[in-house]
Amino acid sequence: MFINIIKSCRDVVAVCDKELIGKVFEEDRFQLDIKENFYKGEEMSEEKVIDLLKFLSTEDATFNIVGKKSVNAALKAGVITEENVNEIQNIPFALILL
Repeated sequence: MFINIIKSCRDVVAVCDKELIGKVFEEDRFQLDIKENFYKGEEMSEEKVIDLLKFLSTEDATFNIVGKKSVNAALKAGVITEENVNEIQNIPFALILL
């Protein structure tokens, strides 16, 4: 998984399954574009992603999470719940503002 933390007045945390980088998913009038310059940050193990997400959830952050592994890690970290997860072309994703 990749995790990219974009620092601004509110941190934007992008987490993505490695194999999804550079792909575009479309369904009806909705598009999910997994841009490398946004999602490709540091590659980490699931354990490290979970620990970092737990920490970042205590901060003022926005989370963009895409892919089965990444969504699963966010669920384990308690950043999202099943109700927060949507799908496009069988790719789960969650967009959360804490």
